[in-house]
Amino acid sequence: MATFKTCIRVQRNDELFPVYIRITHNRKIGYIKTDKAVDKSKLRKNEIKDLEILSYCSNLIKGYNDRLNAVEASNWDIHEVISYLQNIDEDISFSQYARRYAFEMATVRKMVRNAKNYKWAYQSLEKFAKSSNVMFSKLTTKFIQDWINSLSASSRAKEMYPTCIRMIYNAALEEYNDYDKNIIRIKLQPFRKIEIPKADVPEKRALEISVLQSFFHGVVPETKLKASLPELSKDVAEMVFCLAGMNTADLYELRKENLKGDRLCYCRQKTKKFRRDGAYLEIKIPVRLLPLFEKYKSENEYLLNFNERYQDSNCFNINVNCGLKPYCKHNGLPDICIYNFRHSWATIAQNNCGASTAEVGFALNHSSAHRVTEGYIKKDYSPISVLNEKVITCVFGSEELK
Repeated sequence: MATFKTCIRVQRNDELFPVYIRITHNRKIGYIKTDKAVDKSKLRKNEIKDLEILSYCSNLIKGYNDRLNAVEASNWDIHEVISYLQNIDEDISFSQYARRYAFEMATVRKMVRNAKNYKWAYQSLEKFAKSSNVMFSKLTTKFIQDWINSLSASSRAKEMYPTCIRMIYNAALEEYNDYDKNIIRIKLQPFRKIEIPKADVPEKRALEISVLQSFFHGVVPETKLKASLPELSKDVAEMVFCLAGMNTADLYELRKENLKGDRLCYCRQKTKKFRRDGAYLEIKIPVRLLPLFEKYKSENEYLLNFNERYQDSNCFNINVNCGLKPYCKHNGLPDICIYNFRHSWATIAQNNCGASTAEVGFALNHSSAHRVTEGYIKKDYSPISVLNEKVITCVFGSEELK
């Protein structure tokens, strides 16, 4: 059991002696500095005789004893005892922890896209709290519920943001609370009583075949710039559609090693870290796209040269969507974003080509509900290319496959 004693150590330049609580535990000695100091007149043989300071320190020692009696500290070293006594009542900054969590997610775990969602989530919470330094003690059930209620008008954030905040909060509980030693630095657990709302079901974003045909046969608006963004956006949209709704992040990240003959063999960026199969997929490059692959051929390790123009896949995606706006306006088309082409491919595959939902999901590289069964099967990816050719035929005609 630890023992405590009020003491002084070294005299300061102002000739006062800072007051310490000396701790002896398992034959080791440590010190906790108080905010008190005494002059030489209040000492006798280096022992403090000031009754007011002794009373103050006595109350501190009583509190330390009460805290240690609440935990099993017999096997702790002196540094663990001191750390526990000094930090047990200190409030912790949720904002600082959330920033570190998102930073490590992006840099250590290489989950850059996910980290941005977490950053937006804690920024939303801080905006609601009107503070850039929200403490854990602030996050009561009522506060969290009021914040969630403020997101009710959003379609997706009302589910995504609270889910991210809950993940950060639970990670902090694991880091700061030691339930075996009864060290509870974060005392609130607000999410136990909170039901996070579901995001709205997104509206169907598939385009009619006639709209797709008008898009792909449209005219690129003239520009004085050497590298036309609308032209790039149109080309990327065609690549996305004709590669079974391939994501722009996957298109951006393709390396030369992903090209095996006439097939692209790659792992989906969004889900490869969460799936046992690494979200692997193979698809044949349609003949229609060969000129585009030649047009955007890279001179470095990337297969396509988008990285020479954009610093990352997110920046690439944003610019592609920006380029679609003037292209669609110039051709009298409705507002279209790049994700419309993935939805359109899936819809045409099922409604016009007779593919089942499972076949469409397989081609889109969605995770399967039959995970155990999939563990027994060696996958054949050729049906994806066959189905992709049928979809291309629906939009461009059979001559495109020759």
